[in-house]
This record gives sequence, structure tokens and C-alpha cells, in this order.
Amino acid sequence: MLSPTGWWLGVKPVDLRCGIDRLLGTIAALGHDAREGGAYVFRNRSGNRIKVVCVDAQGVWLCVRRLHEGTFHWPRADEAAWSLSPEQFAWLAAGVDWQRLSRDVGALPKFV
Repeated sequence: MLSPTGWWLGVKPVDLRCGIDRLLGTIAALGHDAREGGAYVFRNRSGNRIKVVCVDAQGVWLCVRRLHEGTFHWPRADEAAWSLSPEQFAWLAAGVDWQRLSRDVGALPKFV
């Protein structure tokens, strides 16, 4: 069963025709060690497909998800990778705007 130690989001789009070896190389280029058990999520340029790579003691998981309509909500940042909570990943995989749902309510402006 897939049970990663953490979730990481590769911000830049990736050619999803590539396989496990190239994605593992991309993870290494981000400065992470895939053998530590984290799951790494990558998306294509159009934003309607993601691939998840996770290494465990028995091998490598490679999961693909495609939305029939719409796109996955992705951050716009200068960082190469973002850390996600399991709940944020579940929202992301469902096609929901996980950044909006996980926003700190205390930081919103208060209207009187």
C-alpha cells in the first residue's frame, strides 16, 4: 500500500511521457532523495494529468491521474518543490483548489 512519509509537488511542468528513471532524476535535481519515502507529484504542461512517484522498500510506485474536465490547481512560485499535507494532496487529486481550502482564515481581511 502507498503510504509516503511526505508529499512533494514539483512546480514546473514535466513531460509525462517519461518513465520512472527520468522522474527519479528530476527528484534528485530538486535536491531530494526519493529513497526517503516521500511521494513526488508532477504535472504536464496543460495541467490535466499528474504522475506520482514514491519509492518504498519493495520498489517504486508510479501512479497516473487524468481529469476528464478542468485542470489541477498548481502553485505559481519560484520554488522548485512544495510540501503538501495528505489532505492537500487528496484535494489536489480530486481537482479541487487545495490552496484555497488550506488558506489560513486568520490572514483574511476582516470586514465590520
